[in-house]
Amino acid sequence: MIAAHLPALQVVLPLIAAPVCVLLRRPLAAWLLALIATWASAAVAIALLLQVLEGGTISYMLGSWAAPWGIEYRVDIVNAFLLVLVSGIGSVVVLYARASVGYEIPVERQYLFWTAYLLCLAGLLGIAITGDGFNVFVFLEISSLGTYILIALGRDRRALVASYQYLIMGTIGATFIVIGVGLLYLLTGTLNLADLSSRIGSVSHPRPQLAALAFLTVGISLKLALFPLHLWLPNAYAYAPSAAAAFLSATATKVAVYLLLRFYFSVFGQSQVFAHLPLPEVLLVLSLAAMFVASTVAVFQRDVKRMFAYSSVAQIGYITLGASFVSLTGLTGGIVHLFNHAVAKGAIFLLLGCVALRMGQPTIERMAGLGKRMPWTTAGLTIGGLSLIGVPGTVGFVSKWYLVLAALERGWWWLAIAVLISSLIAVVYVWRLVEVCYFRDPSGHEDRVSEAPLSMLVPALLLAAACIFFGLYTSATVGTAAQAARSLLENLR
Repeated sequence: MIAAHLPALQVVLPLIAAPVCVLLRRPLAAWLLALIATWASAAVAIALLLQVLEGGTISYMLGSWAAPWGIEYRVDIVNAFLLVLVSGIGSVVVLYARASVGYEIPVERQYLFWTAYLLCLAGLLGIAITGDGFNVFVFLEISSLGTYILIALGRDRRALVASYQYLIMGTIGATFIVIGVGLLYLLTGTLNLADLSSRIGSVSHPRPQLAALAFLTVGISLKLALFPLHLWLPNAYAYAPSAAAAFLSATATKVAVYLLLRFYFSVFGQSQVFAHLPLPEVLLVLSLAAMFVASTVAVFQRDVKRMFAYSSVAQIGYITLGASFVSLTGLTGGIVHLFNHAVAKGAIFLLLGCVALRMGQPTIERMAGLGKRMPWTTAGLTIGGLSLIGVPGTVGFVSKWYLVLAALERGWWWLAIAVLISSLIAVVYVWRLVEVCYFRDPSGHEDRVSEAPLSMLVPALLLAAACIFFGLYTSATVGTAAQAARSLLENLR
């Protein structure tokens, strides 16, 4: 039955479709294949989530080799939630990307975009679903190779520099991760993550555990752009093709956050070393630094893509802040913000791609009077900005509410106030954009622009509408995030 092999199909579909795009070479045929593979992956992810909600964790053995000797795909409520997010965002972006890619990338290179896009999608899904430590590294490299190409295909020559910067930092991060996994293998004799979790608690040598934890923390933090290891992110998001920037901002860093949570709670949760380290305190400090420093830098950006790129660094700080509480409420807030930020930032970058289609790289000056010329686009950007602030009725409010509750549970009034103040900084840079779009007159040729084609506008507005829908109808996201948080916390001593 096909249902029994859904975990394998989750990765195989986009992975096989990627090289076929190279053989097809024709842009339309490559896009159609990417569309089919991506939407099929989304259907598989939803089916897996329903199976997990109904019957619990799914264990799928590749090649009929039983774990821990063979490679295992393991789907629980934590990564099932992530699989739906990644494949869902990918399905929306692929609809949007046909017109966007046709405008931004020369015809002879468009099939390369779809090849890299599918490779990146397959790698991200593989990271989420695999239960094998070494395969985490393998899929990480697959997604990274796709990402480097996606960024480098940007029209601006600075995209090549941005891709090279990410290649260097991404390679360092991947090297740290594989060293950490190697040290865990030397300690326990296994690469299976579930088996690692059960064996690491009985290991009596603290120094190799410390080294493995340190390498994994730094390597994954580079991939998720945790402050101050975020330097690759602003240029990558600013100069990548619009569809690539939207996809990466909504998925890549979120998968890296999942990886950090998986190693911290599921693998090292039984470790004596982990229990006695001040990791929550360190994560709390870095999260606060991200929330305040990155938001402040965003205020002074003239390039709107760079502004929201720095905003992403700040929003990642909210996600890791939730993890630093090591409580059900805090971790629920962090996980649900992982979903909420993906939806909001995906909408924003897709809409900025609509702006770029009509007037080039979006800057504050060029977007003057945009509310009159592109009203739907501007309305969607405003909804996305309000979500980043955390205005009631949007997705951002839901997750920040849980973060404030988690702080109050600990009696940390100062931290609850810090969350509110950092949100006020977001008000500043979002208001800059709103004020320019609605309260300034257009100048030069910008007074003749119009809305982007419906093939781009509708998918972007769909994500903007999701910011409102999931801000009001919270049971699906918060309920699933709470189950995921509970599952992770059960692994702690």
